[in-house]
Formats: sequence, C-alpha cells, structure tokens
Amino acid sequence: MLRVIGAGLPRTGTMTLKNALETLLGAPCHHMAEVFGRVETDAPAFSAAAEGDFPDWDEVFKGYAAAVDWPASAFYAELAERYPDAVVVLSRRDSFEAWWTSANNTVFKKFNEIEDPSGGPWLAMVEKVWDYAFEGAERADKAAVEAAYHRYHDKVRATVPADRLVEFGTGAGWEPLCTALGLPIPDQPFPHLNSTKDFHAQIEQIVTGKAPE
Repeated sequence: MLRVIGAGLPRTGTMTLKNALETLLGAPCHHMAEVFGRVETDAPAFSAAAEGDFPDWDEVFKGYAAAVDWPASAFYAELAERYPDAVVVLSRRDSFEAWWTSANNTVFKKFNEIEDPSGGPWLAMVEKVWDYAFEGAERADKAAVEAAYHRYHDKVRATVPADRLVEFGTGAGWEPLCTALGLPIPDQPFPHLNSTKDFHAQIEQIVTGKAPE
C-alpha cells in the first residue's frame, strides 16, 4: 500500500526523492527507473490508464511503499483517491525555465534520439502519459508546454487537500518529508542524485547494458 504519492513531473529531483523515501520508509519506491525492468507489465498498465482504463493499482504497486516520477505521478489524483491515507508530494523546480532547460537537456533529447518512431511499448506509454499530463501540448511548442505546466501544478493544488500535500522544492531536505510522515530526521545527509550527467549515464547503461566508464 502506498504511503507516499509523488505528483511532481520528471526532472524535479524525483530520483533523489525516490532514494530519500526508500531510506525513510525502508521499502522500494516506484520510479521510471523501475519501469525499465518492468516494461512488459508497467507499459501496458500505464498506457491503458492514460486512456482512462485504470488498472488494479494494488497489483501495479505491489511491494512498493511510495511512487514518484512518471508514469505514476501523472495519476496522482487517482492514486490519492485509492490511497486516502497517503501523503502527496509535489516535487518542483524553482521555475518553469529551470525545468524546461533540464527536460530539454535530458528527457526530450533522448526522445529525439530514438531512431525507431514506434519506439516500442515504453515510448508509446511515455507519449500517452505526456498527453495525459500536458493535455496534448506539442513538446516543441514552449509556450504551449509552459501553459500546460502551470495548469498541471494548479490542478494538483486544487485537487489534493492542503493537509495532505507537501510542496517539495529543490534543496528542501529531510524536514518536509519527515514532518509529513511523522518520522525522525535520519542521521545522514540528504541525497542528491540524477544530475544531467547522471541521467545520460543511466540511459546509456540501460540501452547498451554496459556500465559507464
């Protein structure tokens, strides 16, 4: 059963958040990094969800105590309803411009480098989740993406009651999470993972099966 539901978009420190939550909860946190090893099950489940055919969430998240990043975070509203006791964490960058720059240097760049337009089930899932969260905005249209980006955040705040929502900005550290979960602050530094360099190294390892040099 999920105790924490991420509502933040990709490239908002979700890998760091995943690591932090696993430390706090002592259990796995679902993240896009997990999906690469579960494409056969997760891709069809989240593709269907993006079309309004929601899966058995308990089955999808079996063994997980939290879920952050896409594809899960796009369905924060449905998950918040299914798990009414869970805390919802809206991770975010300082501004749209900061997010746009990071996304273009990582996620969008990789989309554009994929040679097979069909991309297989994983890319098909991501495209559907993009349309679900960004209301069909073209990724190359910065103005349309920015408008959808702000609508998305406004919708999260309007959908999730304030007493369940944690707005988690860059550099927030342990305190907001621990306060919301009623847990002590760990005696270790807050993690900082998945920089742009880390992202490209991770994708290269996934694609080639080789560890980065």
